[in-house]
Amino acid sequence: MLLSAVRAAKAVATTFFYLQPEDKEEIPNFQPGQFLTIKLDIPGQDKPVIRTYSLSDYPENYEYYRLSIKREPAPNGLDVMPGIASNFMHDRIQEGSVIPAKPPNGKFVLDVQKSIPAVLISNGVGITPMISMAKACSLLNPTRPIWFVHGARDGNFHAFRDEVREISRQNHNLNVHFRYSRPTSEDRGKYHSVGYVDAALIQELVRQEAEYFLCGSPSFMQSIMQGLKESGVPDSRVFFESFGKPMKTQSEKQTAMATGDEKFAEIVFTKSGKTLTWQPSDGTILEFAEANDINPPFSCRVGVCGTCMCKIREGVVAYQEEPTATTDRGSVLICISQPGTAKLVLDI
Repeated sequence: MLLSAVRAAKAVATTFFYLQPEDKEEIPNFQPGQFLTIKLDIPGQDKPVIRTYSLSDYPENYEYYRLSIKREPAPNGLDVMPGIASNFMHDRIQEGSVIPAKPPNGKFVLDVQKSIPAVLISNGVGITPMISMAKACSLLNPTRPIWFVHGARDGNFHAFRDEVREISRQNHNLNVHFRYSRPTSEDRGKYHSVGYVDAALIQELVRQEAEYFLCGSPSFMQSIMQGLKESGVPDSRVFFESFGKPMKTQSEKQTAMATGDEKFAEIVFTKSGKTLTWQPSDGTILEFAEANDINPPFSCRVGVCGTCMCKIREGVVAYQEEPTATTDRGSVLICISQPGTAKLVLDI
C-alpha cells in the first residue's frame, strides 16, 4: 500500500510522522505493539532501504498510523555514516510525501481483552510500542490494571513523558513509574526514582500475577528476563521485542551441550572470506555473523521486511518460523534461520 504523510510533529529528539492511505481508502487495522514496514528510495543508495518502525499510537478512530522516529547521528569516535533512514525521514519526508509500506505486522502484541494485569517495561526507543499498548487498553479495557515502567538517562532522552502522563490522568488503572539514571536539576518532579530499571524495581512495584511486555536494548531485557525467571514468573507470561543484537544467557548456551544435542555446521561467508563453525547455541545465522564481526544488512529480525535476504550457494537452512517476506529463488532470510545441513555457503 502507499501511505501519504499528512503532518509531522517534534518531541524530545524524535519526530512523529502521521501517515494515511494515499488513495483515501480505509486504513488497515492493527494490534497494539505491531510495526509498519516501509520502503524508502534514498538518493545514493543502490537499492531501496527497508525499515520497520513500531506504531506509536492507538487512535480511537482508525484514521492514521503514527511513526515516532529518532534522528540517529553517527556513533562517536567511529567513521560510520549516521542513520540513513532516520535522517532521510527527518530531512526529506514532509506533508504530501508518499511512502510504500506493508500492512502492520508483528507478534509482539497485547491482547487488550484480557483481565490479567499487564506490565509494560521499556528503555530508550523501546517505549514506542508501549504507548500503543497503553492507549489501546485505556480505550478498550480501562478496568485492566497496567504498569508503565520506563527508564531513561534524563528528561532530554525521554520521549512521550507528557503523553503517558495524560493517558494516566484519563485512566486511573494505569500506574506510571519513570526511572532516570542521571537526572538533572530540570527533571525535578518529573521522575519517580533514580537508577536503572531492573527486576528488583519490577518486583517492588508489581505484587500480583501479571503478564510482562519488554522492549528495549538487549542487555536491558536480558537482565529483567533473568530476574523475572528467578522470581518464578513463567516464560509463557513474558513477551519481548528487541532493538539491536539479541543476547543469550550462559545457561541457554550450555543447554544443548548439557543434553548432548549440540550439532555443528560449517558456514562459509564468501564475500567476507570467513569459514566458521556454528552450533545451535550461536542462534540464528544473523546473530552468528554479527558475533564474528560480519555485519550483513537487516532490519526487522522477524522475517517480515526481507532486508537480510542473501544468496545461498550450497546447503539448506532450517527456518525457525515461516518467513512473511517473499524470498527470491535461491535466497534465504538469515534473521530467522539456522543451518539445516552440515555445510552452508552464503553470499555474505
